[in-house]
Amino acid sequence: MAVMARPRGMVREEVVDRFATEKSIAGWNILVAFLALALGGLMGVLQVLQYNGIDLYRPLKAILPGGYYQGLTLHGVLNVLVFTTFYIIGFLTFIAAKAFDRPLASKGMAWFTFYFMVAGLLIAAVPILLNRATVMFTFYPPLKANGFYYLGLTMVVVGTYFLLVNLVMTYRAWRKENPAAKTPLAAYMSIITMTMWVIATFGIATEMIFLLIPWAFGLVPGTDVLLARTLFWFTGHPIVYFWLLPAYISWYTLVPKQAGGKLFSEPMARVSFVLFLVLSVPIGIHHQYTDPGISQIWKLVHFIFTVGVFFPSLLTFFNVVASLEHAGRSRGGEGWLAWIFALPWKEPSFTTQVFAMLLFAFGGAGGVINASYNLNLVVHNTSWISGHFHLTVGSAVALTFMGITYWLVPYLTGRALWSKGLGLAQAWLWLIGMILFSHFMHMLGLHGMPRRTMIGAAPYVLPEWKLLLPFTMIGGLLMFTSALCFLVNTLMTIYAGRREEPAEVPFAKALSGPEDVPAVLDRFWPWVLGSLVLVAINYGPTLYFLVSTGRFNIPGLSPW
Repeated sequence: MAVMARPRGMVREEVVDRFATEKSIAGWNILVAFLALALGGLMGVLQVLQYNGIDLYRPLKAILPGGYYQGLTLHGVLNVLVFTTFYIIGFLTFIAAKAFDRPLASKGMAWFTFYFMVAGLLIAAVPILLNRATVMFTFYPPLKANGFYYLGLTMVVVGTYFLLVNLVMTYRAWRKENPAAKTPLAAYMSIITMTMWVIATFGIATEMIFLLIPWAFGLVPGTDVLLARTLFWFTGHPIVYFWLLPAYISWYTLVPKQAGGKLFSEPMARVSFVLFLVLSVPIGIHHQYTDPGISQIWKLVHFIFTVGVFFPSLLTFFNVVASLEHAGRSRGGEGWLAWIFALPWKEPSFTTQVFAMLLFAFGGAGGVINASYNLNLVVHNTSWISGHFHLTVGSAVALTFMGITYWLVPYLTGRALWSKGLGLAQAWLWLIGMILFSHFMHMLGLHGMPRRTMIGAAPYVLPEWKLLLPFTMIGGLLMFTSALCFLVNTLMTIYAGRREEPAEVPFAKALSGPEDVPAVLDRFWPWVLGSLVLVAINYGPTLYFLVSTGRFNIPGLSPW
């Protein structure tokens, strides 16, 4: 995405953009992210059509020889892994630099991060497109993909580590110049997010490097299924917070200003982020309630900590809603709830992100069901999980990222958003489509419909499923239409938007600001140490047992 050109007649020193590198990196990452979302979203449409007996995989057999399951793999990898990761790296690169008010410490490392991740993506894409990695995105042995699939995705993950290094280097340089100042909130949150992510990916990195890559390339005769699943979920649940925390950064530091008000409490915002850092990782075994070989005691421990991680989410809910109420009242709203109508609902960036918050509230409520041992046994591996998943990554994350893009792309390009009306229509279409899709996927799950299954070809489809499935198709088509509106609006902004001087990044001030932040909430190491200690306690005994008793003799199954 182009950086705004230098006006004629201006002195060169006055127009040098200190953040040109960060803008370019953000633009390229966003481009890769939304290309992935477009293709992955198309695969999602093919799935909901197939559920209802409209099988478009047959005419596409030359392109998708693996049919439904290859499309499902593409949908998961592109939307859940590629879209989110590239967007987050681009957004945090830009927002942290702007918060520090200084470029990243190493421009070369910033570009290397992007190129390394793209190289990994291309390496992984080849076996996926050739139907040599039709194993979905959960890395579950005994399903076995081509080794380059695992190698490429490992490169994408490892590439993100360089951003954390760059952010820490930038923080240290900033701290030397500002020894007594509190770390800017968005920068502090960005470092917390990437630190949590690096700790969380120890599990998937270990699974890839020591179990799956040697196994897939034939360097070892077999692997251990339970150990691999446990290492996967070491990362698999905290990845949800890797997706969510950048959305929270926007909700905390940008949306209050866009709404016309201030953040309610910066100290409370910092507390929520340090709690996410400490509590996000040691809770993955709650995804393995039905797995044998793991002690019931540790399943109980992980359940307790899973319930604990709801507290920072509740803090976020209170803080963000209080900020919106302040904004509504500042704009003349009155009464207990009438202030809501005074908010700037005609602004696509604001409206889209608030819709994401509303949908996520329902996703969070469903998450309590998933975390409960007894209730999880009812919904485990049913379409309930898919409905829940789309409320979290498909709404709280994807819709927030779209809302961010509505102001970020104009900022990066120096062009006004092409159509506010289309942006608002896109937000409403996604809201309505997701309500339909997620609600009826939850209902189908309660009626026993399995997830990850080619339902349109199944001989056991129940009559109650047939009544509910058309609503999932309607919802899916509405969301696909919404995504097309978003992509059209973004592209038209880049190429046909009215040129204008970009506004400043809308960082919000706080009613209770940095002056009220205690020193411990401006530090990193106490919370990093706390996270590592809890991970060692909650995972150490289980991983020691699984490694010491593991039988690395599963040869693997390639379903193509």
